[in-house]
Amino acid sequence: MANYDELKKKAKDAIGSFADASVDAYKVAEEKTKVLAKKTKLRAGIVNDKATIRRLSVELGTKYYKQYKDDENSEFRQLCEEITSAHERIAEKENEIAELKANASAKACNKAPCDSDNNSNDDEGNAEG
Repeated sequence: MANYDELKKKAKDAIGSFADASVDAYKVAEEKTKVLAKKTKLRAGIVNDKATIRRLSVELGTKYYKQYKDDENSEFRQLCEEITSAHERIAEKENEIAELKANASAKACNKAPCDSDNNSNDDEGNAEG
C-alpha cells in the first residue's frame, strides 16, 4: 500500500501543480485581456478625436473661406481663389457629365421607343448626391 499512497500523493501534487499553473495562466490571460481592452478603447478614442479634428478643421476652413473669399487684402486670398477655382472646375465637370447623360439618353431614344419619364441612363447610381 505504500506505493499506492505514494502514487496518490504524487497525483495530488501533480493535480495541485496543474491547478496552480492553470490559475496562474488564467490570471496572466485576464491581465493581458484587460490591457488589450484598454489599448483598444484608447485607440478608438484617438480615432474619434482625429475625426473630430478633421470635421472641425473643415468647418473652420469653410468659415474662413466664406469670410475672406471676397477680401482683396486678406492673407487667405490666394487660398480662397484656389478653392473657388476648384468649385468652378467641379461645376464644369458636373455639367459635362449631365451633357454626356443627356446625349446617351437621346441616342438610346433614337434607337428604341423612348419614354422620357421612365428612361434613366444614370450609370453612376445617382452619384450626384
